[in-house]
Amino acid sequence: MPRPFLTARWERRLNVTWPVPPELLAPHVPRGVTLDVQEGHAFASLVSFDFVDTRVLGVSWPGFRTFPELNLRFYVKRDAAQGEERGVVFLREYVPQRLVAAIARLTYNEPYVAAPMRSALARDGDAVSWSLELDRAGRTHRIAVRAREPLAVPPTDSVAHYFQEHRWGFGRGHLGGTHVYEVVHPAWANWAVESYTLDVDFAALYGPAWAFLRDTPPVSATFAAGSPVAVYPHRGM
Repeated sequence: MPRPFLTARWERRLNVTWPVPPELLAPHVPRGVTLDVQEGHAFASLVSFDFVDTRVLGVSWPGFRTFPELNLRFYVKRDAAQGEERGVVFLREYVPQRLVAAIARLTYNEPYVAAPMRSALARDGDAVSWSLELDRAGRTHRIAVRAREPLAVPPTDSVAHYFQEHRWGFGRGHLGGTHVYEVVHPAWANWAVESYTLDVDFAALYGPAWAFLRDTPPVSATFAAGSPVAVYPHRGM
């Protein structure tokens, strides 16, 4: 296996998932993969978490080790020699550092955008509270979750596992071809979510077509403690 391009800990990972019309996502599907559709629905997730101890090719850069991310992603699959591979495609990814966003866009054409962001963690006995704030389009968008221990790894046949565990990422290169990369981590253990709030203007962050998410009930919300993660270099399909 090649050397990882990036290693880090992804911690406090909130994943909120909605059913969405397949036709909304069809223009964003890279060549060589298909939408992962279940009972006529495709799915998109708003995912927020903290990067911790981030290293690129083994190098840790001061000021770029710990920061939050917020992304909107959807789910795809492809047939491979070793069987079906399920993965994700990102519609937009927010981070606070302009340099991180610029490198991701220029190197891999990943849809990163820089915006002022901050996250906060609080503990009270077995309760865990975490929040993320992002400033964009003249307002502060806020996500908050409260959950409790103990941690538990979701069963492999659960909805939580289905939306949480994906080994492959797919995207479009600068010339229109499809690239794939591998993300390796142990199965994540989750806290039990008690409540969460999404004070988010989806249209401002992701475009008018996504405004409907504000009034659409999610089908899943998970909050994982996280783990070490290794991201391996992109390659063409």
